[in-house]
Amino acid sequence: MIGLLSLLFILFISSDNLKDVVKEFHELKSKESEVVFIANYRLSSEPSVVGYVCAVQMKQARYGYNPILKLRIFKNGKRKLDSLVQSNPTNVHLRYVRLFLQEKTPSFLGYKDNIMEDKLFLRSKLDILDDSDYLDSLIYNNTSL
Repeated sequence: MIGLLSLLFILFISSDNLKDVVKEFHELKSKESEVVFIANYRLSSEPSVVGYVCAVQMKQARYGYNPILKLRIFKNGKRKLDSLVQSNPTNVHLRYVRLFLQEKTPSFLGYKDNIMEDKLFLRSKLDILDDSDYLDSLIYNNTSL
């Protein structure tokens, strides 16, 4: 029964609902809302949704007290997100989320390696009319593009 519910949930996350995921991601204001976001979408197999979940998991590191645990949480999310981008190099959402995080992350965490690559990719996508155009204003408003 749980497997069937998971399958129905995954099918429910369509491109229209991806807009809702993105909106919800940007409206997160507290640890509790982030935990709910992760719980709601953690079973998704949609790479874009998984990318947003990874980003929120990385943000959760700021709530810990133990610096080693905080770093471990951040690096685990970073590894997952980078792997997703590597597996889905043309996914606009993944590139946007990674650039968003890299630009907001303190430099001592060393998460700056793909900024130029992601900027070039996103710039090329901003000029094309496609189904991700609703992201254009978010990209402009939340990154240095």
